[in-house]
Amino acid sequence: MNRRDVVIIESGGANIASLQYALERLDVRASLSADAGRIRQASHVILPGVGAAGDAMRRLRAAALDELIPTLRQPLLGICLGMQLLFESSAEDHTACLGIIPARAERLPAAADRPVPHIGWNTLDTLGDSALLEGLRAGDHAYFVHSYALPVGAWTSAKTSYGQTFSACVQQANFFGVQFHPERSARVGARLLRNFIEINP
Repeated sequence: MNRRDVVIIESGGANIASLQYALERLDVRASLSADAGRIRQASHVILPGVGAAGDAMRRLRAAALDELIPTLRQPLLGICLGMQLLFESSAEDHTACLGIIPARAERLPAAADRPVPHIGWNTLDTLGDSALLEGLRAGDHAYFVHSYALPVGAWTSAKTSYGQTFSACVQQANFFGVQFHPERSARVGARLLRNFIEINP
């Protein structure tokens, strides 16, 4: 794999250490930064996220990263909440997000046999070609932990279902997103992270 300058946006999310370790297994050392200049210089950017949309957006705004992120031209990967932040808004805390993709995250419907948050392995149903999904197959499993989800639209490259069908992977120009956690998704997650790093800036 060619050397890449990968930056993980320091937005207060959890799972940073496990994400960095997953990248190290691919021989990629990713730095953690909230500095706009450092992020802009990176070849690849990752926006992670665990927690509430409102808190995450407040942290991004405090560092003026809400203005920076939509202007980036290199490949950017949003993970879990990080993917949801790429969209216009979230019903969680009635939060205005980054506005890159035109849709709103809504809370998943709960049922007696289908608790929310949605936690565990679920299948991916691929819809179309995406460099992010190279080598993955419909029916592959990934690990999800979330309470809110995005609808299927023109931006959807893979979907899954949990009470309703929703976007599992998205792409809008150079912005990619996955609702699941690749750092916890074994072979599928490792392949997806490798695919992302191999996308040319």
